[in-house]
Order: sequence, then C-alpha cells, then structure tokens
Amino acid sequence: MLRFPRSTAALAVLLTVAACNASDKTATSAAAIPDVEIPELSLATLQEVTKELSSDAYEGRAPGTAGEEKTVAYIIKKYEEAGLKPGNNGKWTQDVPLVEITAKNATPLSFTGGKTPVTAQYAKDYVAFSYRVQPKTEVKDSDVVFVGYGINAPEKGWNDYAGLDVKGKTVVVLVNDPDWQTKEAKGEFNGRAMTYYGRWSYKYEEAARQGAAAVLIVHDTEPAAYGWNVVESSNTGTQYLAESKNGGADQTVANGWIQLPKAKELFASAGQDFDALREAAKKKGFKPVALTGVKANFSFDNQISKKMSRNVIGVLPGAKRPDEYVLYTGHWDHLGRCTPVDGDDICNGAVDNASGIAGLVTLAQAFQKAGAPDRSIVFLAVTAEESGLLGSKYYAENPIFPLAQTVGGVNMDALNAIGPTKDIVVVGGGKSELDAYVEKLAKMSGRTVKAEPTPEKGFYYRSDHFSFAKLGVPMFNFGSGDELVEGGAEAGKKAAADYEKNRYHAPGDEYEAITNWDGMMSDLRLYYAAGRMLAMTDAWPNWVEGDEFRAARDKSRAGK
Repeated sequence: MLRFPRSTAALAVLLTVAACNASDKTATSAAAIPDVEIPELSLATLQEVTKELSSDAYEGRAPGTAGEEKTVAYIIKKYEEAGLKPGNNGKWTQDVPLVEITAKNATPLSFTGGKTPVTAQYAKDYVAFSYRVQPKTEVKDSDVVFVGYGINAPEKGWNDYAGLDVKGKTVVVLVNDPDWQTKEAKGEFNGRAMTYYGRWSYKYEEAARQGAAAVLIVHDTEPAAYGWNVVESSNTGTQYLAESKNGGADQTVANGWIQLPKAKELFASAGQDFDALREAAKKKGFKPVALTGVKANFSFDNQISKKMSRNVIGVLPGAKRPDEYVLYTGHWDHLGRCTPVDGDDICNGAVDNASGIAGLVTLAQAFQKAGAPDRSIVFLAVTAEESGLLGSKYYAENPIFPLAQTVGGVNMDALNAIGPTKDIVVVGGGKSELDAYVEKLAKMSGRTVKAEPTPEKGFYYRSDHFSFAKLGVPMFNFGSGDELVEGGAEAGKKAAADYEKNRYHAPGDEYEAITNWDGMMSDLRLYYAAGRMLAMTDAWPNWVEGDEFRAARDKSRAGK
C-alpha cells in the first residue's frame, strides 16, 4: 500500500495538484485535479479499531457467526461516533444472503485404473468443496482429463476444451496463465501479469460452463503466488456462497486443489509425463489429454446453513452535489477459526483487514472534521471478501447509491505494516484516468511510481475493487512498493515475504505482530487525498479507450 515518507507524517500536508498534464492515455479531460489539504489523522483511532476487531473476542470475524454480530455492531458504533449518517435509507446495514457450507467426513481422493493406485489425503494432499447446496458431495468413477490451463478465450482463439465433452469428468488444470513465466507483462495473456483467466475462480467458472463434474487445480507455489498453507487454510472448514435460486445446480459437483507431487504421481500412474504436458499446454492449439483408464473417487458431507450477512454503510452527504458519490471500501470479514498453529486456531486478521476497517473509521473522522466536500462520501465495510468478494459483488449488483452516479473510489485491503516507502505501486496501472491522480500525489510527496512488482500474483482480481471495476466504476488500487525509507528494497521485500509466509491467512496475523504504524498512517494520508480530490472535482474519470471495463462505464453513464 501507499505511504508518505516520514518527513511528511507529522503535520497537515498541503498537496498542490495542478491541472493534469498526463498523457492521452490517462487524460482527465479539461478539469483540473483540485488542491486538497490533509488534516491530521488519528493514530489512536487506527490502533484502537485494529486492536478491537482483531482480538480473540471476535473469533476471526467469519460471516454468519457471533463474531459478525460483534463486528457489525462495533463498526456502526464507530461510524456513529465519527458523525456519519446511516447509508441505506435510514439503516446502517445492507443484507447479503449467503449459504454457509462446511465439508465434513471427507474421504481420501483416490485414483484407480492406472499402473498403481494413487491416494491423496484430505487437507495434506488435496482440498475440495462444493458450490452445490446439497447434503452430500460424491465424485464416483469419474474419468480424468488434463485440460492444460483450463482456458476458453474466444477473442484470443484459445480453447483448452476444444473438441472435448467433459460431462461427468474430472478435469485437472494448471494455475495461472500459459505465459506466466514471461519476464515482462507482454504476451498472449499479458505475460508475467496475471489475467483473470489465470485466477482459481475463473478455472472453476469455466469448468462449470463446460459441464465438468469436478475440477482440480494443480498447486505450484510460484505460479499460484502462495504456498499450500494458504490453500489449505482458505479451503477447509466453513465456506460461504452467494445464495442462488437453483442452489448451485449449474456448478461443478466439486472444486478443489491437488498438491504438485501428487499430480505428478497421478500422471506417472497414467503413463503420462506431467512436465512435458505442462510445457505443451503453454502453446495455442494444445489438445486435452485423457488419463486413459484412470477414475477419480472422493466424497464429503456438507453441513449447510443459510445465513444473512451484512455490509455496513455510512455516508457523509456532500455539500454541493450530494447525489454524486465517492466510495471508500474495505472488507470486515476474515477466516474465523482456521488451521491451528501452536494450538491457536483463530485467524484474527489484524492487517487483513482489521487495519482497513480501522482506516475507514479514521478517514470518516477526518472527513467529518474537515467538513463535507462537494460530493458525498460513502464508507462501505463489506462482508465475505475472503469467500470470493461476495459482499462487494452483492452491493455492486444491488447498489444503494447508483453506480452511474458513483464517481470512483478507494479500496483499502490490508494497510502497510512494514513502514513508509519511497515508491508507489499502482495495481492495474494504465487502465484508467485515476493514474493521473496517483502521479500527482507521488510527485507532491516526493515519491516515485513504479511498475507493479508482482503482477503474476493477480492482485487486481483479488480484492473488492474488482466487483466495482467489472461494472464500470473506476477504483483506486494503489499502495507502497518495497523500497523502505529505512532499509531499502531488500528489507522491504524481506518483510513482505515474512508476512506472507508466517501471518497471511494464518493465526499469526495479530495486533501484537504490528510493530510499525508509520506506513499505515502514510497510506491513510494518501487515501484521504485521493478521495478528497475526487469529491472536490466535477470530473468523471473513465477507463482508457480499449480497456475491458470501458464499455460498462460508458453504458452506465449514458443511462444515468
């Protein structure tokens, strides 16, 4: 995430941001980006809210639990204290219907019919769950087919399912895109920069569209961008689905992951060379390969409960154009109880994302104290991000404030806990006219904007801003890079890697583990400025010509 250097951290900062001189790619029309003054933000509030929401009393803030009840009540309390108004026609919350589904009594995953039987143990070697709301999930004697990267992209002339009927079959797919090892962000699938075709959620969606019975993604740490520990903690235990009219009947019977060594063992049993097929799958025209004679078998029971979760919405009405809206978003949920580490089974989620909700409250206080800007500011704390962006998706599809009248916004997902940096990274840079604002913020804070260092991790598709982007609303997704003001890039990379390995989606993400708050405060100053700029201009930022989200924005604004 973004931070100011420490030299700017103490007092209010005046950002003199003149008319945009950005390239045509990110032109903001003739409107000037306004000057904004950043008031002093409350470190005490940031720490207080982060500590409270990440305490064991909230049990990891899983949707539909007692932890949610405490979380929602606490956010409402802090919104009221900050002087916000209820954001849903006099109510603080928006109902989000979910289905809670927990796999129980999972059997090993067995592959028979090859040279030798292959068995994968649940959690250790494979994970699986179902998007179908039914009491039992069973995959029995299912033919197994390798479908490369599991991509069907007509606009690219790419179809890994070409000529294949996968009805009743289990498909094995690779994670990420075919060209993920390309050093630059260039190529059929944007090279090193992951596209949505590379995300696990797309793999499941496409397998369902193709009619597969089950889909297993081969886990490999580098292209997945996280270790097996993250896969295990995120996909075992309770899962949450958006409630659907057909109970998920159009989904696969089961979705899951399998460890790379087990996948190689499976392919060898079927007389196939996994490494050779993985290499072949990188090229257009790859044909699916049946693991002839091999049958997949596994099952688990589903404990099902329908839950009504909630988004929490506060608003500061605009002084001049209250029917135009700027969004601040952050997800309040985390994983609840998860895989124990040293006897601790609560995933507290202090950085991810108690810090983001604390940021919402801190910014709400600051906006109220500074006085209402021209446009209204909406503070949206969403549910079920960890379950697939379900809360933000529900709001975007059922907006309280029309998306055609939503100017744009800032998403805050895990503030920086390692310290201020000299650089700024825009995730999804080059896509919208918001880049011009970031360039100006960087210039006035003495920082440099750098290319996203890990585009292969697909961060653009992994947080709540994506729900709004898909429907046309430009959203800031920027933050500090790795070059720490104190310690440099090497120290920054080491600290980020340590968090991902030891605390991300694990019980170790606790309040006590946060030892540096300067970076978080720097984030917030920048986020305040970005939102205030949008709220004080009469411009309507758009996506650049040719961007995948431009048509949705144009259509939305045309029908406003």
